[in-house]
Amino acid sequence: MTQFEEVKYRLYVDEVGNPDLGSSERKEHRYLSLTGLVIGLDHVKQVVHPALEGLKIKYFRQHPDEPIILHRKEIINKKPPFHGLRDPGVEKAFNDELLELLTKLEYCVFTVVIDKLEHKQRYRVWHHDPYHYCMEVLVERFVFWLKDHNAIGDVMAESRGGKEDRRLKDSFHRLFTLGTNYLGHDIISRHLTSCRLKIKHKYNNIAGLQLADLIAHPSFKAYLARRERKALPRNFGGRIAAILQRQKYHRSPTGAVEGWGRKWLP
Repeated sequence: MTQFEEVKYRLYVDEVGNPDLGSSERKEHRYLSLTGLVIGLDHVKQVVHPALEGLKIKYFRQHPDEPIILHRKEIINKKPPFHGLRDPGVEKAFNDELLELLTKLEYCVFTVVIDKLEHKQRYRVWHHDPYHYCMEVLVERFVFWLKDHNAIGDVMAESRGGKEDRRLKDSFHRLFTLGTNYLGHDIISRHLTSCRLKIKHKYNNIAGLQLADLIAHPSFKAYLARRERKALPRNFGGRIAAILQRQKYHRSPTGAVEGWGRKWLP
């Protein structure tokens, strides 16, 4: 096995919003955001998965036969099995420990946001599919990252159901096969180990997808606040976004995040 083959990473992808251009004039549907976490598969196996499972056992009494899936919306709403967070003391302890994990774990983050309304108005004839557009930009950054690290990897997203899953797979297969404006198929195929997007259900208890779910919304909301020149959120999501800003977004050699770890479209 060569040095190049020894290091393998996975990009775990989570989305915020939907790709429908028809609803883009409604404020709550104007944006689509994709966030990807790059994590070494050895790190997932040896550190990330055990750490998340330990957190679940400690705070939610998880049993191995019925794994609990960390889901941001259910945690925030304190719905079972997260109802123990209704105790302020338990909630603070859990939040502090989760933030510490998000700080210490080794991963790199990319977030791509598309303003669907601006996209539709700017390109009245050519309407690039919003999801495919975002995925293309996200994967480009992942492949460049792999190239810089002399590594290989693949991409995994959470299942959204039959039609949506086919849509995601088709989108990924097209960009792998055809390449992009900035990356040819030869470079993509050299660093991505498969032309197929891996799709897993939430109940599969994938640690990387759970991490992606926890940070995708905070990353999007903080990015939107920056674009609108507003203060960053002061809630728990804002604290997660602060961690990403300090040390997790991919950066240029000079330390720039914009265009590297974050990208706004169109």
